[in-house]
Amino acid sequence: MGNVVINLEQSKITEMKNYYGKQLLTKNIPGSVFAAKTPSCMITAYKSGKVLFQGNDCEKEAGKWGSASENSANAPGKKAAATKVKSVPKGDLPIGIGGMSAIGSDEVGTGDFFGPITVVAAYVKKEDIPLLKELGVRDSKDLNDEKIIAIAKIIKDVVPFSLMTLKNEKYNQVQRSGMSQGKMKALLHNQAILNVLDKIAPTKPEAILIDQFVQPSTYFQHLKGQKTIANKDVYFSTKAEGIHLAVAAASILARYAFIQYIDKLSEAAGFKIPKGAGAQVDVAAAKLILNKGRDSLPSFVKLHFANTDKALAIVDKKQK
Repeated sequence: MGNVVINLEQSKITEMKNYYGKQLLTKNIPGSVFAAKTPSCMITAYKSGKVLFQGNDCEKEAGKWGSASENSANAPGKKAAATKVKSVPKGDLPIGIGGMSAIGSDEVGTGDFFGPITVVAAYVKKEDIPLLKELGVRDSKDLNDEKIIAIAKIIKDVVPFSLMTLKNEKYNQVQRSGMSQGKMKALLHNQAILNVLDKIAPTKPEAILIDQFVQPSTYFQHLKGQKTIANKDVYFSTKAEGIHLAVAAASILARYAFIQYIDKLSEAAGFKIPKGAGAQVDVAAAKLILNKGRDSLPSFVKLHFANTDKALAIVDKKQK
């Protein structure tokens, strides 16, 4: 699916809203003036003046209102909009990495008793950084599920990305074989990054930034024996979603995938599955065991978590 962004005056956006009156969506995206859907194009106009066209006919539809090249900040005769480059002096990160075209990767679900681990790598071009900011992209931990879903549905068609999902059955299998969660994550991150590199080839990112969950030396130790390893211009940082929007975008897409998977588990369980690893998941797991039997657990939870024993203790009390 293609996408085109143009910049328009608010008066023109009001004209557009009237034009697409019969095709307006009732639920607006955060920060938008309106959203409309034609048979072959999704149009979202923002308060900043940016208008995003997505779909097979995006160029044709955008052409009715202007030209992407004419409206681009980099068009001839126009002064380029200043992109704030974040200076990162710590560690081995290059200065200005926040303003580079980069692949970012992040994972969700590692601390949740129910559900899989989801890892996403996403490529964000420097030219798209202002648009992602406009769309509200930031660390998924700062967004509620409703906002994550709304943003993810847009950016999944804007940025090239790869999703890797380690389902509970497979997770429990490899964990019992002795594989650490750190190695699982390293393998997933590496594969997601390789997938994105393939998608954007022959383009090469200026940097690859991984939200750090282990020391770099340990990360690459985990990958020993792999046929292909992404190791060129690879950097690591904690809280990387605040350093480059590629990691923030990956965080949102990974969280979106995790939410969708939890919804499927809830449907299979017959009741709403909670997130996290607190007391509420002990109660939910106990309910699952009572309803479907202990044998159902491996497809729902990470068995080695202490929550398993706590849930079984609750079941024992109820059955006495």
